[in-house]
Amino acid sequence: MEALTVGQVAETFGVTVRTLHHYDEVGLLHPSERTGAGYRLYTAGDLERLSTIVVYRRLGFSLEEIGELLDGADVVEHLRRQRDLVTTRLAEMSDLVAAIDRRLEAEMDNKPATTEDLKELFGDGYNEEYRAEAQQRWGDTDKWAQSQERTKDMTPAQWAEVKAETEGFESDLGAAVRAGTPVDGDAAAALAERHRASIARFYDCDHEFQVCLAQMYLSDPRFTAHYEDIEPGTAQWLHDAIVSNAANAG
Repeated sequence: MEALTVGQVAETFGVTVRTLHHYDEVGLLHPSERTGAGYRLYTAGDLERLSTIVVYRRLGFSLEEIGELLDGADVVEHLRRQRDLVTTRLAEMSDLVAAIDRRLEAEMDNKPATTEDLKELFGDGYNEEYRAEAQQRWGDTDKWAQSQERTKDMTPAQWAEVKAETEGFESDLGAAVRAGTPVDGDAAAALAERHRASIARFYDCDHEFQVCLAQMYLSDPRFTAHYEDIEPGTAQWLHDAIVSNAANAG
């Protein structure tokens, strides 16, 4: 291999000319040859030594430590040591990445959910048109203001909790309808109260207002269809259970 000048070596190894001069000054890497004019020339052996220096520097060793390592080991030993060090560093970096991912996940979980988060979480259950319609119908009410205030900082994790609670409630609701549970009994009252609590998470919901919601479940075909998809007769059953519970609570 033809000997290389300082500039050629600097470009090849991604180091500066000043760095190469410094290595020469401290005795870490002396170029083996000189031109007739006295300019440094690096041979294949010099470049092999430089490649080892570069690896050790990237691994964080000081020049003094590198000098000691270079003077006390052959090429194979250097390569084995470098491999072990790089493997250790990779493991450390992998642990660091995992720690950063955990921190990032925690930070993201503490941030308010975005529209994209809600679409991903609720799928077809999230409909921006319904939200726009609700704002148009109730945007000037206190309950709408309450709902906006209570949900503006809700995180994806909190919305996931809402989804889980809703799915659990609707599963139990469907089971009650299938079992022919009386709408005026304790089991129906418990379900009516769970329904009211799910609404009260977003805005104040007394029994009187809950009855208004129950009436909407029968008058609005979209709500009726939603509950009927759970189990035929569910919309009427839930309405009657809410009305009965409200009467007993009054």
